[in-house]
Amino acid sequence: MAIRGVPPPTTTRSLDGDMTVDEFKEWLRRFDADRDGRISREELRRAMRAIRARFSGWRSRQGISYADADGDGFIDDNEVDGLIEFAQKSLGLKIVAY
Repeated sequence: MAIRGVPPPTTTRSLDGDMTVDEFKEWLRRFDADRDGRISREELRRAMRAIRARFSGWRSRQGISYADADGDGFIDDNEVDGLIEFAQKSLGLKIVAY
């Protein structure tokens, strides 16, 4: 099940099903509240809450730490692959290349 027609960030989504890398990136962009092209810890927390992830505050800190290669506290386009890896390992999301 791909994320097509993703609901607004205030609604929830289950963790079952597959999504492509492009769909994941597009879904994540919807949580970029200030439209700066980067995902902050708070924006990531909101994204995790939208999929009903437990301990969203703690996990968002872990996700930023895991994927933030340059240490600026944000996830940008160059670091999204690390966030995808974190989402697969820690959140149980199934993200595929196709």
